[in-house]
This record gives sequence, structure tokens and C-alpha cells, in this order.
Amino acid sequence: MPAIVAMKFKHVYFIINPASGKEEPILSYINRVLDGSGIEWDVAITKKNKSAGDIARELIGKTDLIAVYGGDGCVTEVAAALHGTKMPMAIISGGTANVMAKELGIPLDTESAIEVLIGEGGTLRSIDMGLLDDQPFVLRINMGIMADMVLQADRSLKENMGQLAYGITAVKTIGNAEPLLYKMEIDGQLFEETAVSLTVTNSGHIGIGDFSLQPGISITDGLLDVVLLKDAGLVSLLKVAGSTLLHTETEAVMHWQCKRIVITMPETQNFICDDREVSAKKISIEVVPSSIQILVPVKTS
Repeated sequence: MPAIVAMKFKHVYFIINPASGKEEPILSYINRVLDGSGIEWDVAITKKNKSAGDIARELIGKTDLIAVYGGDGCVTEVAAALHGTKMPMAIISGGTANVMAKELGIPLDTESAIEVLIGEGGTLRSIDMGLLDDQPFVLRINMGIMADMVLQADRSLKENMGQLAYGITAVKTIGNAEPLLYKMEIDGQLFEETAVSLTVTNSGHIGIGDFSLQPGISITDGLLDVVLLKDAGLVSLLKVAGSTLLHTETEAVMHWQCKRIVITMPETQNFICDDREVSAKKISIEVVPSSIQILVPVKTS
């Protein structure tokens, strides 16, 4: 079981991304909810030349809790900055997908998420993270069509349609999917598989409903999950969709759990690590158990 500790905070520093998906009076919400709570608070705003991660690094040791208001991009930046430290963080969903909040059972309603900071409302939960060539990540690494649907998604389409934009792009990328040979060393065992998609994930939630990539994926089990889709044919995709909806296994997907994986590709590929684009031909990935503490509602502990 992950370590869970009830907490009360004297001071909270909010990192706010003004370009996040929601348009709401976040400062008014913070002031309203925390008024009379005894919690002192300050705010830092992300800018073009100062990311959420930059701000978080400067705040280590200067507050009791760093609360992030933004989408998964901001959340993963802050988590990476706090990786390996004792500084806890809280998540206030302000984005489109909000995968991490959904994974941890954190309310998507802004005021309800802020209320978790008060009194006995929240506990600290120890969360695993991963390292991609020594660079921390918290959600997942996507290759193949799973990466293409993000990389090729039109920005204006995302702004107007949210997550649906990725679905529209996915239709296009699936049609153009070309299998790639992946050479994988998974906890010392060698595998060679041709696939249209390869995901190394710490989190199971896909950001839609209550659906998970595969059954049994946990962000606190000290393991990473490797999920491989062999082909993008209609039958395989229907099996994957059914597996996701019914939370069952399918032979259309290969699934391993591991502590470390080394992946070699025929040539340099562009892929997604959390919310950032990366290019490489060979990568090494490993799990770091209980790397960071995140505030969650008591009921999800």
C-alpha cells in the first residue's frame, strides 16, 4: 500500500496557467474557498519565458504545498520539477483532458478541488514516476499512432473541440499507420515486435470517462506497463475498443509490466513523453517508485 498521510497546510503557493483550457475566475475561487481557513496563499503566473516547472523549482522549500492550476502539461512539468524532493503538490484541473486528476480521483470542479486543501479534506499519496533517459515523467510515453494523433492534431481544432480533436486526428493517422519494428529489452528479456503503436505508461487512465488503457495498470505499484498494438486493422481496433470499454484483456494488444525497458527503433522517431515531443532512435526507461506526493481527497485514499 502507498504511504498516505493526513495533512494540514499553513501556506500554499498556487501556480496558475492563464492559457489553460478553462476560462473561469480562478483567483475569486481561491479567495472564496480559503477565506477563514487559516491558510496563507500566494500566486505565481506562468509566462512564455517562465514555465510551471521553472516556478516550481524556485518554490521548493519556500511553501508547504504547491498547487497547480492548469492542464496535464503544467501538472507534468511541476511533477518533474518536484521529482525526488519532499515538496508535495496539489492538482486543480484547468485543462482539457486532465488525465492525472481523473487518475487520482481529484474533483474536476475547480472549487471542489481547492476544498481538498482545507483541514482533513485531503491526504498525501505517494505516486510513482518514470525516467526517460534520466528525465522524469509522470504519465506515459507514446510512440506510433498514439503519438501521431497528438503531434498532428490541429491547434485551432483542439481549442474549439477539446479532446474530440484527437479523435478526429486519430482517424487520419490510423489510415496512414505503418508498422515499425521495436526491439525491446524488458527487465533483461529481449523481444522484437512489429507494431503500429507502443506505449510505456505509469498511468492507466486515458482521460475519457472511467476508461483505462489496460486492466490492472496502477500509478502506485512500482511498475511501468508496456502496451503494444500489433496492427491498425478494423478487427484489432474493435477488439481494443471493446477491451477498453469492458476492462478486459485482448489478444490484439500485447501487455508487459516491468521496472526497466530499453527500446531500439530502426531510425530516429518522433514521440510524446507526457506533454512534450521527443526524438530518438534508442531510449532507456525505468520506474521510480513513490517519487512524488500528491494531495488527493480522503475518499480516494
